[in-house]
Amino acid sequence: MRPFAGFPAGKTRFTPLPDLFFSELLAAIDDLAELKLTLYMFWVLNRQRGYPRYMTRAELEAEGPLLTSLRHAKEGEPVAILHEALEKAVARGTLLRVTISSESQQADYLFLNTPQGRRAVEQVKSGELILETTGYVREAHVEQESPRIFELYEQNIGLLQPLLAEELAEAELTYPATWIVDAFRIAVEHNVRNWRYIKIILERWQRDGKDDEGPSPRERQRRGYASLNRRP
Repeated sequence: MRPFAGFPAGKTRFTPLPDLFFSELLAAIDDLAELKLTLYMFWVLNRQRGYPRYMTRAELEAEGPLLTSLRHAKEGEPVAILHEALEKAVARGTLLRVTISSESQQADYLFLNTPQGRRAVEQVKSGELILETTGYVREAHVEQESPRIFELYEQNIGLLQPLLAEELAEAELTYPATWIVDAFRIAVEHNVRNWRYIKIILERWQRDGKDDEGPSPRERQRRGYASLNRRP
């Protein structure tokens, strides 16, 4: 098990959880996969903008971080574990599900059981709210263990200075592990072995999008992206 470096000092993002989660749900949920799915739904919907806020089953099946965490929850294929956790969360009432069927496809929409979620479900059922037609969702990449940022630094740059440790720990929480590995690789390929150069690469990817990754068109619209200029 890889030890956790701790939460960094300074500005960090937070995900709000209702007190009822701790006083009722936490004691009632006895399945680790269901617990992880519930927490992930709070996290991912909190980062959406506008109304309604939801995830489809197909989108959850493409969430690499979620499937990676479920892989460690129990034995079995991550997508199968996700389906089982979804059924438990819907049966418990934590999540609300609306199934939209047509001649060509069927889509499950998942909402948190909050006032906003209940209102959206009622509006869908009454025909007042029309949900989008889902399209192709790419297969999720289940992340394997990646080297920690401290290891990458010492392997590619040199001895880690104590003054940089906190900044590296914060970067590890801010950026995906694959981005950090790729940024170090680019720095080595260009023979610019310093953290400032690597940090600039990561900040640019966060601002403009990475060439081989990035939010889908739907997520860009949800999160208020005006455009996404990708750079090599």
